[in-house]
Amino acid sequence: MDTLPLVTPEQVGLSAARLDRVRTWMNGWVDSGKLAGMITCVMRKGELAFAEVAGKSDLARNKPMRADTIFRIYSMTKPLTSVAIMMLYEEGRFQLDDPISKFIPAFANPRVMVGGSRGKIETVPAEREINFRDLLTHTSGLTYGFMESNPVDAAYRAKQDGVDFQTADTCLKQVVERQAQLPLIAQPGKAWNYSVSTDVLGYLVEVISGQPFEKYLKEKVIDPLGMVDTDFHVPAAKHDRFAANYAAGAGGKLDLIDDPGKSRYLAPRKVNSGGGGLVSTASDYLRFCKFMLNKGELDGVRLLGRKTVELMTMNHLKGDMADMGTPRFSESTYTGIGFGLGFSVMIDPAKAYIAGTPGEYAWGGAASTAFWIDPVEDMAVVLLTQLMPSSTYPIRRELRVLTYQAIID
Repeated sequence: MDTLPLVTPEQVGLSAARLDRVRTWMNGWVDSGKLAGMITCVMRKGELAFAEVAGKSDLARNKPMRADTIFRIYSMTKPLTSVAIMMLYEEGRFQLDDPISKFIPAFANPRVMVGGSRGKIETVPAEREINFRDLLTHTSGLTYGFMESNPVDAAYRAKQDGVDFQTADTCLKQVVERQAQLPLIAQPGKAWNYSVSTDVLGYLVEVISGQPFEKYLKEKVIDPLGMVDTDFHVPAAKHDRFAANYAAGAGGKLDLIDDPGKSRYLAPRKVNSGGGGLVSTASDYLRFCKFMLNKGELDGVRLLGRKTVELMTMNHLKGDMADMGTPRFSESTYTGIGFGLGFSVMIDPAKAYIAGTPGEYAWGGAASTAFWIDPVEDMAVVLLTQLMPSSTYPIRRELRVLTYQAIID
């Protein structure tokens, strides 16, 4: 990668021979035609022990995948937005149990869906208002339109007055205030539901800091961490490095869904999604992982205190996600996994049916990207590819097995 030299895996307690299994696995997925290309990086004890590139970044243009290929990371944006809001928390601007209506009055007096249909949603008053921790832990009662499981989801999808932070062409304030008028799908703090909560956090960064969200994130988080290719759009000088995005078509064939030569990511947007708007590279995201492993510091630059990072990466749920939620789409399995302030948190690997470590934290993106950070093993893994949806193939679970089996110390 651009920013870290490779070391011999054995220097950091990993087996080169066992890591070769990751290379074989990557080539298998690419050779099968189910993935166009991918990048996998394994960092341990602060050193890069494995960095492999496979396949193509753009099949139509026959472009090979490169170490500096730029990817849509979608929900891997969420941890960066969470860091931004927690930097403001450290300044004493708010407390985690403060109602967000203190800063966004439109969220005062929320109502909760109890039945009905899209034409007439039945609601009751919320038992309490949404607070900051509800947003950070996805227990706010907000939702995503693509869930398609209740009338509120349908209201998010409405062509007129819907809520879509990815495609909106107005402004962040307008989308958030429209969302605040819609009912919640659960009482705040009572259920885990994956949602646009982090997009609301992005707007809160804007309101509290007094700066546009994208400006604050770039100046206070992205630039200080040296994430040189991470942004809400791909500038003209980097267009040739931008990967194509695909979906699984009939018979496993790849269907192009976002041409990198015509993508909306090629120009700045009016609404920048704190929940899923960034593009990034493997080396940039490794820098973010290293910053988190260092408990809030990278290359002499400290953005968060150690105790804040520890607070963010502990489980804040009453049990695991399965105890608090109805399994719908998420970038994580539910059983044995809890949630912190912006990250999923491993509680019980045996219950989760996967190799791992209690306290490991992670998340992923809609185009099958993923990362996880294991403080006990002092290890981070980044997986980048472009295939939607992320539930198409079990590549994340497979890679977890392949990386953990390579530990030999």
